[in-house]
Amino acid sequence: MKIAIIGTGYVGLVSGVCLSDFGHTVVCVDKSEAKIAQLNSGKVPIYEPGLDVLLAKNASAGRLSFTTRLSDAVDGAEAVFVAVGTPSRRGDGHADLSYVFAAAEDVAKALTGYAVVVTKSTVPVGTNRKVAEIIHTANPEAEFDVASNPEFLREGAAIEDFMRPNRVVIGVEAGRAQEILAQICRPLFLRDFPIVYTGLESAELIKYAANAFLATKISFINEISALCERVGADVKAVAKGIGLDGRIGSKFLHAGPGYGGSCFPKDTLALARIGQEHAVPQRITETVIAVNDGVKRRMIEKAVNLCGGSVAGRKIAVLGVTFKPNTDDMREAPSLTIVPAMIGAGAKVHVVDPQGRREGEALLPGVTWEDDAYSAASEADLVIVLTEWNEYRALDLAKLAQAMSTPQMADFRNIYDRETAMNARPR
Repeated sequence: MKIAIIGTGYVGLVSGVCLSDFGHTVVCVDKSEAKIAQLNSGKVPIYEPGLDVLLAKNASAGRLSFTTRLSDAVDGAEAVFVAVGTPSRRGDGHADLSYVFAAAEDVAKALTGYAVVVTKSTVPVGTNRKVAEIIHTANPEAEFDVASNPEFLREGAAIEDFMRPNRVVIGVEAGRAQEILAQICRPLFLRDFPIVYTGLESAELIKYAANAFLATKISFINEISALCERVGADVKAVAKGIGLDGRIGSKFLHAGPGYGGSCFPKDTLALARIGQEHAVPQRITETVIAVNDGVKRRMIEKAVNLCGGSVAGRKIAVLGVTFKPNTDDMREAPSLTIVPAMIGAGAKVHVVDPQGRREGEALLPGVTWEDDAYSAASEADLVIVLTEWNEYRALDLAKLAQAMSTPQMADFRNIYDRETAMNARPR
């Protein structure tokens, strides 16, 4: 089956590569000539473990190709997946659908036969019906149906999530479209992975509801963490105690500096705006957003307090700046709030991250980049663990402390227990 993917960002590229590995013929299209040239040379513009190997395998087999010509990608395709960005709109927090609508119009003009136009991007309720209107207006003769197939890919584990999903959600109304999508997903169906067929509106809302719920767990445990500090409790013990309840579960109960990334911040904000638009305020989600913003401010206060109330002139080492490990993505990362605050208060900030430098150099002006944690910590007054990369989970704390001017650590990811860290201090 021939499939076109519009957009070679994170979702589009991972989806295209994985669908080609299912045996489909996939053509990915993007307006960026530089990105397409890079992909055609076998280079992956994002960091995602294993993606480069899978891309090379399927490109070599002739199942995967890249082009800037949308008409070439859409011509003869039975399914066209729209996987363009839907960032938060400046000023009001609504999802910016301009890229989705522009893609729909371009696809309409390129359609040469029947195709299912599938929205892979995360979009508010009602978007797919608007996409159908745009296509019909731009090309009244077009034969098509629309469908919604939201993605649930975790950065750093995207291939596993695509190949072994918890569920596949397909919002579809036309029988012909459902048959095509069922055929595309047949490799997953044969391995008994759940495929949930719904209406368009339900599929659109599922993605927002899922991310808002997970974000709620993060904000909840971060509020509990603040209470634990005040009363002398151990948040890790509390999280374990409640997470063992099967109705709650242990995932996303890890206290930290707040959530970030490409999904949770914009999706919680978009869901709150959708609720306001329909006069059904999403009070829990609105509170989750406020709590998450407050957590980042609390982390700044903790760092300043560890330095005696002022970081002016102090050297601070920051370990990790991406929003999570195993990705180079810095969108809405806590580091983008915490690090500038330290610099603004007069600190000299030295940063290290295995994959974050490419984006971080532009996003974090004024920092000094180091090659490893120990060089970053040399003569430092404070070390902040901000991203839980594996290499920061097994640091030689004694070596780290000896390198520092003042051996202090703000472990915002709760990797080390206090006793172990205190025992590593020079005596």
